[in-house]
Amino acid sequence: MNYQVLDVKVKDTEETAKLYTYFLDNSREIAPERVRPVIVICPGGGYEWVSEREAEPIALKFVGAGYHAVVLHYSVAPAAHYPTALRQLAWTVAHLREHAAEYHIDPNKVVVAGFSAGGHLAASYGVFWKKKTFLAEELGVDAEQLRPNGLLLSYPVITSGPKAHRGSFTNLLGDRYDELVDEMSLENQVSLDTPKTFLWHTAPDDCVPVENSILFFTALHALEIPVEMHIYPVGGHGLGLASEETQSYEYQNAVREECQSWISLALSWMQHL
Repeated sequence: MNYQVLDVKVKDTEETAKLYTYFLDNSREIAPERVRPVIVICPGGGYEWVSEREAEPIALKFVGAGYHAVVLHYSVAPAAHYPTALRQLAWTVAHLREHAAEYHIDPNKVVVAGFSAGGHLAASYGVFWKKKTFLAEELGVDAEQLRPNGLLLSYPVITSGPKAHRGSFTNLLGDRYDELVDEMSLENQVSLDTPKTFLWHTAPDDCVPVENSILFFTALHALEIPVEMHIYPVGGHGLGLASEETQSYEYQNAVREECQSWISLALSWMQHL
């Protein structure tokens, strides 16, 4: 495996993000010219911190299924606010495509995944990658180089309306909260450039209400963009893999066998991307 920790430095910010790579090596025995899809993982943390539970454990699940994976430890409050993390994610996608041959990546299968507030970052990228022209301009690339081929969203923060996780938007926007809060309600930003999407959530989620996923699903469906959604009738927020692998002292109820199927469903969706 090609494991690296890369610095992600973007224009107009002093913050440096970290990109952790999990690239499967080719060999003479295993199809030396093989290229694989890559999944870019954005962990949650309310735009205040970056969850380790939603980082390497998730990446290793996808690596075990034959995919490349990278984890973006993007910059968060109070040091960084919008659009710093979005710029860092755009840099990541552009870097992966630029080095696709070196890393044995299929450049037509770059999927951006996110959990909770990281789901908001991933979904923001899904709706803004072309609309926010500064992303391509600052990187000196054609916008098509930034196109995500799919979104995989786990209990994502989406709406800044009545069902918002308000703390995520406060941390994301800082002093520009009043100016940008409506624009960051992503169910209103979906366009035909938004990619195919996989969503899962739990109905009892009392931190990021399930309506966040439902609103995004509805917006995608209205434009006939392929979308798959799974809502589990049990479980709370921040489940990760919903197994002991992502259990923690803070999420004592994060082991929910009923919800563990999401990863196999997501892998099936990836196969048919």
